[in-house]
Amino acid sequence: MIIDMNLRGIIPPLLTPLLDWQTLDVRGLENLVERLLLGGVHGLFLLGTCGEGLSLDTVLQREIIDRVTGLAAKQIPLLVSITNTSLKESLKLADYAAERGCSGVVLSTPYYYPISQDNLKKYLAQIATRLVLPTFLYNIPSHTKIRFEMETLKEAFAYPRFIGLKDSSGDLDYFAKVMEFSKQRSDLRFLVGPEHLLISAMKLGGHGGICGGANLLPKLFVRIYDSVSAGDWKQTAILEQRLLALETLYTLFREGSFLANMKCALSVLGICNDALAEPLQSLPTGRISAIRERLEQLGIDTNTLE
Repeated sequence: MIIDMNLRGIIPPLLTPLLDWQTLDVRGLENLVERLLLGGVHGLFLLGTCGEGLSLDTVLQREIIDRVTGLAAKQIPLLVSITNTSLKESLKLADYAAERGCSGVVLSTPYYYPISQDNLKKYLAQIATRLVLPTFLYNIPSHTKIRFEMETLKEAFAYPRFIGLKDSSGDLDYFAKVMEFSKQRSDLRFLVGPEHLLISAMKLGGHGGICGGANLLPKLFVRIYDSVSAGDWKQTAILEQRLLALETLYTLFREGSFLANMKCALSVLGICNDALAEPLQSLPTGRISAIRERLEQLGIDTNTLE
């Protein structure tokens, strides 16, 4: 059985707008999803690292799924992270995503307890038979402390339920090796997380990116995807300069790193509130003027999508 979603392109890891650490910013979520749809993105990834999914309780996770499916499920594919230290909780969230009409789920390596690759293979074999939706594996060793080794992926991709990988390792050599599995199954899809590697990963045959910066400038990332797909390297080079300039916003302040800076930027633009889920904290008030100034330098206002 082949499960082919044919998913490719720019699938932003949707930020979760919050009023406080446990209350959804509903209007902000609507604004953000509308922005992404206007930008022409090819899908959305909910409750991932950028969505602070592991910091949210079950009730809030389900509310986000409910609201986003209501806003976008009939227009683009939706993926939901089901990563959890509890297998039961992962399966419950996966089933809920299926019930609400989501297209697929995303699963990283279990975190907290160190496990061997042999144990990881057994875990994947066990969960593969219980998942209803097509499932992407998610390689993010900076957060989980373990990565999917090649032999583990080889065994995992023997199960039709696993349809590809999101790689956030930042290791382009690793991604190049992963692309070899396209020879094993033509329906597999490989997406990159770090946006500075998007162009290079696509040149290796990657199918697109799950890039956090697309929350702010979705059309920029879509245009990069289109230009690389078309082999328009002159246009790609121009767009890449815009991408590199955008990264100066993420690193402006290190408190909370990308998420704090990005949520602050979206707040300055009036799109959503800047609250983060505990234990992360928003940027101090004194930092907001610097974010506003950087946005002005980059020529980004509320209506800027690229």
